[in-house]
Amino acid sequence: MGEIGTDLLRIGQIKFTNALPICHFIDRSSPHHTFLPGAPSELNAWLADGTIDAGLVSSFAYAQLADDFVALRGLSVSSRGPVGSIFLFSKRPLEELSGSTVSLTSHSASSVNLLRILLGEIGVQDVNYVTEEPHLHEMLKSADAALLIADHALRESVLDHGLYMYDLGEEWHNRTGHSMTFAVCAVPKRLVKEHPDKARAIQKLFLEGKRKGTADMESVIEAAIEMMGQTKDFWRDYFGKLIHDLDDELAVGANAYFDAAYRHGLLAKPVKLELWGDES
Repeated sequence: MGEIGTDLLRIGQIKFTNALPICHFIDRSSPHHTFLPGAPSELNAWLADGTIDAGLVSSFAYAQLADDFVALRGLSVSSRGPVGSIFLFSKRPLEELSGSTVSLTSHSASSVNLLRILLGEIGVQDVNYVTEEPHLHEMLKSADAALLIADHALRESVLDHGLYMYDLGEEWHNRTGHSMTFAVCAVPKRLVKEHPDKARAIQKLFLEGKRKGTADMESVIEAAIEMMGQTKDFWRDYFGKLIHDLDDELAVGANAYFDAAYRHGLLAKPVKLELWGDES
């Protein structure tokens, strides 16, 4: 990260439709911020290597960098049950994937690790995981199942493949009773400590975007249709599954996910979500 007291702050944002209720109306006119859209995996890498200073990123990426980042209160991509855009497409039932090859989208971090946790929890063993670009047909040429997220998953979820289809948000909730937080808005602890006014400005930008998006979902839906087609009812149902808040109750679900990730050897050490800021 550069000299955060003086430099333009570079803020990452998820480029998929699941973030539209927060991001569609964000005011990008400030001379103090620049926004870089990307897939979650790109944003995670950018956050880790300093290409961006803050942003809406995978919760798993936040967990890996939790010593140096906090999560802004009031901002996430979460669900309590079906999320509608994170699916495992499988030739076999979930419980029968031992010894199989599972193809993972190259665009995700939270979801690929959630899948590893879920398969581990139900006793699926000796899985050969491969990471590929998110093209379902190509992924299933050599794999027994394929994980897609966001717009790639949405696009395939409405087609008839003759495959088993598992919503990972629903699987997580059914098996643990917890919500699942897929993305959070992470800002550096250094920024919070040295320039809390700048951290609050980032939170205000995203919160104001969310307030406008929530108040004008018809415009959000029109933007989603322009990106991907489908009907207004399709998007109303989809956005109705998503939660874009982040509070102490949702943090319980996020921490359950982090605990499971540590238990399964996916995180190097235990992590707790650290919330910062207020929603006023």
